[in-house]
Amino acid sequence: MTYPTIGIERMVKTVRLLITGGAGFIGSNFVRYLLKSRPEVSIINLDALTYAGNLESLDDLPHDRHKFVRGDISQRDQVEACADGVDAIINLAAESHVDRSILDSSAFIRTNVVGTQVLLETMRRRKIARFLQVSTDEVYGSIETGKFTEMSPLYTNSPYAASKASADLLARSYHRTYGLDIVITRCSNNFGPYQFPEKLIPLMILNALEDARLPVYGDGLYVRDWIHVEDHCRALEMVLFRGSPGEIYNVGSNQEMTNREVIQRVLDILGKPASLIQNVTDRPGHDRRYALDSTKIRHDFGWTPLIPFDQGLENTVRWYLEHQAWTAHVRSGSYRHYYEQMYERRSQTLANL
Repeated sequence: MTYPTIGIERMVKTVRLLITGGAGFIGSNFVRYLLKSRPEVSIINLDALTYAGNLESLDDLPHDRHKFVRGDISQRDQVEACADGVDAIINLAAESHVDRSILDSSAFIRTNVVGTQVLLETMRRRKIARFLQVSTDEVYGSIETGKFTEMSPLYTNSPYAASKASADLLARSYHRTYGLDIVITRCSNNFGPYQFPEKLIPLMILNALEDARLPVYGDGLYVRDWIHVEDHCRALEMVLFRGSPGEIYNVGSNQEMTNREVIQRVLDILGKPASLIQNVTDRPGHDRRYALDSTKIRHDFGWTPLIPFDQGLENTVRWYLEHQAWTAHVRSGSYRHYYEQMYERRSQTLANL
């Protein structure tokens, strides 16, 4: 029995969801969003609490509808222990930073590929009604002009992207082979609260606040389509409750800009000088441009992004200003070692462009 036919839209039953990676950036925002928008939903939140997972992102949630479990999706016994009575699995657990995948891809294969296979097998054996695989625009590779549709070929250029594409293909195969109700979303670059500061926008906000240099790869003219995480959460909700089995949905906001444009807007909000920008040696295999055609989800569900980039960015900057204890905690320890490895020890820097 698939989700569109079990009466969730009429709210005639309690819906029990297993969300993996729910202590991460998108995951914690999605957990918050669902608990607020769907009173019939209860959530089991399975997260390994690696460097980017943070229980402080969940500390004010209602405990009667949200249960946190620390566990690894690549470990079958841990997944099985969370799957009793579950109506759907939403897989948000992923190693997600391209730079880390370049340093060592093993964790990406273990979590993104093996972990997804374990979840799919659990769905198959437990006869769970629906599986939502949350993916990324990076599986399509780079595009010079035009936009990727759901029918575009997968052409990955980093170990991270390859691991996510592999997970998508596994999910599709379980739909085709076993007839399981599986849907896939692929979203553009997210930003908003609770994002780990290895990502572009929070990294630039926090460095600018300290008047530290803002490290920018290469010429800084890499183009991304930016979407506020709350708009992404609304799209995930629509696909989870209304998506057609076996379908893929691109989620884009049509807000493309270069990394340098994004950084300049951060500096303008904070009143900081552009002289803080410092270009550093580019990373290998850096995709020049991502762009998604999200006509399908807009047409099928009437979804459209509601938060303009500038408004969302101002709100995001304000959030980091108001949650400095949270940022101080996540930037300590292992994160500092990683930051030094990726930026401060670069053997070459480029002149400001």
